[in-house]
Amino acid sequence: MENTMEKQPVNLNTQDAEMEIDLLEIFYLLKSKWKEIFLALLVGALIFGAYHTFLVKPSYQADASIYITNTESALSFSDLQLSSALTDDYANIIKSRTVLNRVIEELDLNLDYKQLAKLVAVSNPDSTHIVDIKVTCDDPEMSRNITNALLNISVSQIYQIIGSGEPTVIDYSVAEAVQDVTPSLFKYLAIGGFLGACVACAIFILQMLMDGTMKTEEDIDKYLHLPVLATVPYYNEKKGK
Repeated sequence: MENTMEKQPVNLNTQDAEMEIDLLEIFYLLKSKWKEIFLALLVGALIFGAYHTFLVKPSYQADASIYITNTESALSFSDLQLSSALTDDYANIIKSRTVLNRVIEELDLNLDYKQLAKLVAVSNPDSTHIVDIKVTCDDPEMSRNITNALLNISVSQIYQIIGSGEPTVIDYSVAEAVQDVTPSLFKYLAIGGFLGACVACAIFILQMLMDGTMKTEEDIDKYLHLPVLATVPYYNEKKGK
């Protein structure tokens, strides 16, 4: 038992040393293949850059906001608490099928309510009484028109359903406030280059792990644990001799 206990730490240290050597092999492998990895980076960036240039459509975002509270001049603390608790309900009403279909009919959009819902984002910033409505599409004028139509129809619908007070409009969407939110070319180039380099590294590492041939004296000592008695140098005979 004592001999067995004495051998266990030695085996663990040996395994750790072999793991360190494997990591070093991977490092030196990737270092020796830096040209191929850099080329893969350029190819990946070029592919994603071409995709951005020719296939990615521009995106424009228009926004509007409403304030949720009673219309009475005197507001109690309980009224403010109720307005805050109902903010999520108001957001669900804004994106309801009824409201979206009315927007489609008013603007004569070539969309169904599911497609329109994907263009609309409703949020409540920092748990306030404000509800923000954002519409993103490939036409700046259309995004603004949809936002304003959605704002007007949802305000009326909220009042019909809740009945405690009509929400107050803070901001309508205007042309100068519409933002271009198209992802930048640099972002696509960076993502493409990173993915290209990662794919190249993965291929080289996989090839190394699947290669079971012995190439050096160190490989024989490491994997077979046998002494090397002699080596034969490689002779590269030149053509014509």
